[in-house]
Amino acid sequence: MGSSRFLSSLASVAKFLPAAAKPAGKPSLREKLAWTGLALIAYLVMADIPLFGISSQVSTNFSIQNLIFASRQGTLMQLGIGPIVTAGMIMQILAGSKILNVDLSSTEDRIDFTAAQKTFAVLFTFLQGGAYVFGGIFGSLTFPQELLVFGQLIFATLLVILLDEMIQKGWGVGSGISLFILAGVAFQVVYDAFSYQPAPAPAGAPVYDYGSILAAIQSIFRGDPLYSIIRYPVQQYSIPAPDIVGLITTVAFILILIYLQGMKVEIPVVYQKAQGYRSKIPLQFLYVSNVPVLLAGILFSDYVFFSEILWKRFDPTNSVWFLNILGKYTTISGQGIQPIGGLAYYVQNPIGLGMTLGEPVRALVFTLLLTVLSVIFAFMWVEIAGLSPRDQADQLANSGLQIAGFRSSVGIIESVLRKPVYALTFISSLIAGLIAGVADILGAYGSGMGLLLAIGIVYQMYQILVQEQIEELYPGLARILE
Repeated sequence: MGSSRFLSSLASVAKFLPAAAKPAGKPSLREKLAWTGLALIAYLVMADIPLFGISSQVSTNFSIQNLIFASRQGTLMQLGIGPIVTAGMIMQILAGSKILNVDLSSTEDRIDFTAAQKTFAVLFTFLQGGAYVFGGIFGSLTFPQELLVFGQLIFATLLVILLDEMIQKGWGVGSGISLFILAGVAFQVVYDAFSYQPAPAPAGAPVYDYGSILAAIQSIFRGDPLYSIIRYPVQQYSIPAPDIVGLITTVAFILILIYLQGMKVEIPVVYQKAQGYRSKIPLQFLYVSNVPVLLAGILFSDYVFFSEILWKRFDPTNSVWFLNILGKYTTISGQGIQPIGGLAYYVQNPIGLGMTLGEPVRALVFTLLLTVLSVIFAFMWVEIAGLSPRDQADQLANSGLQIAGFRSSVGIIESVLRKPVYALTFISSLIAGLIAGVADILGAYGSGMGLLLAIGIVYQMYQILVQEQIEELYPGLARILE
């Protein structure tokens, strides 16, 4: 009862927040694509506008956070979709673990749940904005400067929340969260391939002014050694330029992920009300999708964020031994804060083959941590997100289905599903974690986690667009598909 009142209280706060109106009628696919494009343009513009009032030299290295939160350091998109994602994850965990007493099959409860999630997102906007500004991430600012930067972060992030709400209410395709993540990953891939300008290379090594593809062409015309085209030299604690190994890794893992997205495990079922008509229910091979890896990435990025704040405030000289266990950092001109020790060093991956060969222990520990956490989070997510054998058995029984060759009983269906569901949970999360980790340490453009998210989002958007097209061509099917 208390959790219901808590949910209603949060939902009531959302009534006083700005909101996107629902369309009066269902927009056409062309209109939806137009509104989606406008939302994307608004995001890209804000991601290119620097925050007024901070030094242009201020920079931090949150590569994982940039991708999973669709953020851009030093711009209006400093927070990106972080508050929305964090609020959504917390609400899903509270609902799935039954801490919040909510029935998402009820229209009223679902409306309250969505409104409460929006309130949480706004709350996290203020909390994360305050942590960035008053935690010293932007360096030393006067109090008026802090208020100015804080106001910009709040305004831009609230606008992102409205853009996401607009798309989800029917004006666009998919969700704003997915759209912005995909845009961020795509931008990074193109940037690494064609527009990258690395820091000066070590003495005697060639300097590359372009992305890996253009730099390779430049190297060939210069007559540089073959190794310099394939793998660039790396300075200690520096961010290496993307190289041809990273390009090959990117293409290879994109193809692997596309293949895995199409893999399914089929469960034979019988329709009780259709004279025993037999069919098959497909379970995605990537059963838990990219959520466990995303949760691990959020944990890593949040840990780095707070450990950097502690370092800047209390241990800038790396002289406090117990804080050094959490993370040791150094500041490099033009590249911001870089980890050099402690746990924070191991939860941030070495980038590219050159850096990985120089820090093999770090690469191995990072990959193992990411993979183990992905598996742990996968089993947690299955239980709280309605994907457990019991939940699947209830859905099949309520739909009048039973497993072919077994009696129609929820308990029997659950026992039959337990093995394939938990096997898929373990194998898919293990593979997803390994792909994300290995792609990262080999220097895949957009990072392994970014590619994993992007391919999943493209696949979902493709399915949505196909459904939208079918509904426009055959209006009579719209009611069935809903």
